[in-house]
Amino acid sequence: MESYDLVVAGGGSAGLTGARTAARLGARVLLAEVNEPGGDCLWTGCVPSKALLHAAARDGDFGAAMAQVRRAVAAVAPHDSAEALEAQGVAVVRGRARFTGPRTLEVERGEEGTRRVRFRYALIATGSAPALPPVPGLAGAGPLTSDTVWEPAEPPERMVVLGGGPIGCELGQAFARLGARVTVAEMADRLLPREEPAAGELLRERLEGEGVTVLTGFRAERVTDGAVHGPGGRVLPFGRLLVTTGRTANTSGLGLAAAGVAVTGRGEVQVDSRLRTANRRIYAAGDVTGRSAFTHTAGAQAAAAVTHALLGLRRGPDLTAAPWVTFTDPEVARVGMSAAQAKEHYGERARVRVLSHERVDRAVTDGRTDGFTALVIGPGGRIVGATVVAPRAGETIAHLATAVRLRWTAGEYAKTVHPYPTYADGPWQAALEEVYASLAAPGTRRATGALLALRRALRR
Repeated sequence: MESYDLVVAGGGSAGLTGARTAARLGARVLLAEVNEPGGDCLWTGCVPSKALLHAAARDGDFGAAMAQVRRAVAAVAPHDSAEALEAQGVAVVRGRARFTGPRTLEVERGEEGTRRVRFRYALIATGSAPALPPVPGLAGAGPLTSDTVWEPAEPPERMVVLGGGPIGCELGQAFARLGARVTVAEMADRLLPREEPAAGELLRERLEGEGVTVLTGFRAERVTDGAVHGPGGRVLPFGRLLVTTGRTANTSGLGLAAAGVAVTGRGEVQVDSRLRTANRRIYAAGDVTGRSAFTHTAGAQAAAAVTHALLGLRRGPDLTAAPWVTFTDPEVARVGMSAAQAKEHYGERARVRVLSHERVDRAVTDGRTDGFTALVIGPGGRIVGATVVAPRAGETIAHLATAVRLRWTAGEYAKTVHPYPTYADGPWQAALEEVYASLAAPGTRRATGALLALRRALRR
């Protein structure tokens, strides 16, 4: 039986990062993956969806858009390939991993037989898969998911998207721009329920302006041939149905019971603050834990888990300032607390500074003044969260993530000189307004007035 310092089950974002980190530390590493390495992000998620959005905005042709998707995936795939991993010191085996004991597992490789290995530590990084809600008739209607939406050779004439979260809004807007008549139906009372209400409302107005029908507070009751039925007899006809309402952890068939690894009622691997499972020799990271929904956070989790396992460094991943982005047009980016979360946590000590992008000169020159920046200010004037709605908001949020992580005050953020004219002017000007408001406070005004008077007197 072969022995490894670390065995990684799953070759998505968490698995790739964990395996590479361990190899760079000098460990002997094996990565087992059923399909080609890269995971959902490369093959069905981040890369193809962003390529589709770009192509849809550029020329609106379905064939050209899908060709762009294929080109983007083909360009990125070599970086995550088995050959690239092996060049970095990671042994890669194609097959399904299954634990056979607390420190052993086997990889079923089909006709090539079973490979049995022993490990010092293991990392479960098998990710998640789209899940269908329990709606009568839905499974039999042949719905598309984020995994299978790339299969149709022709654009659907009419598409219904169940789910108005990031994936539903992104794909709904893209397919509308590619010529489909799209309806986005969300069960909550607004699009993007996790974001600031103003962001969801702004995106709704933008989608409707592009011809998308947006329904909120819509719960699918049943699906019949070519139609979704909802409350009050509402019927949504479709040519293709796309479901983006949730995901489920890929833990089936892993032999977790044999390894002493516990799962939640939702099937997610239970981990502690350092991402250890009930078996302290086995860690888990990414979607399979239910604690990560993003590629970048999955990678951060995996790096922290592997470093703790191999080197004993006692720190977990710090995701308090991990930003995320909905890549619609305009983009919706957020980091840290929302306004509601800050009010709940800090009470009256929390406030929000909102700046309309009518005040941002780059937005004016681009004719894109419908966006906004919102800084969430906590005790001591520190920035504890932010939302940006604008073109390329994902780039703008990166600096705000640094501000949240380093606990900057609005004044400290305002001291940083930003390039002009850019959309980064929005957060900077919002921070300046917070500084100006503090200068206008009675106590501060009295202090500055006294200092001015003293300076005048000394000059005389």
